[in-house]
Amino acid sequence: MIESNVPSPLPEGSFAGLSAFAQLVRDGLACAAREGWPQMVWSDADFLDWPLREKAVVESLQAWSGSGRRLVMLAHRFDEVQRHHARFVQWRNTWDHLVECRVCRQVDASEFPSALWSPHWVMRRLDLERSTGISGCEPQRRVMLKEELDECKRHSSPGFPSTILGL
Repeated sequence: MIESNVPSPLPEGSFAGLSAFAQLVRDGLACAAREGWPQMVWSDADFLDWPLREKAVVESLQAWSGSGRRLVMLAHRFDEVQRHHARFVQWRNTWDHLVECRVCRQVDASEFPSALWSPHWVMRRLDLERSTGISGCEPQRRVMLKEELDECKRHSSPGFPSTILGL
């Protein structure tokens, strides 16, 4: 994929509602695949509201997957992902070497950041109950969110293994 320095065609500004949030996730992942984003950080208490079970989302992830790519997932817990997002779990098992899953229990689930960060564009839910938030590509917004997510990662531990080995 050819990386582009052209600004991302993703929406900027406020959004409201679960359908708008889910569409931003879809659009962000499609753009990541198109533009070859080298890394992403996803953060959510449990990822239940994310459209990770959808075929189009997994197809975007498949197109994005490749050498030098990295996805970090931060969560309070991953049980909902395993229970409700079978397509994503299957993709994740195949591409485990690109995905780092971290559990952070230092932050209460109700306060856990719900966001998608990339070096090019970010999206964050500010009100989880109403699924309202903001998205954009402004450098300050990207830096501030990355710092917050890095802090969560520092207080996290590995979670959601791709395989469970038994004795």
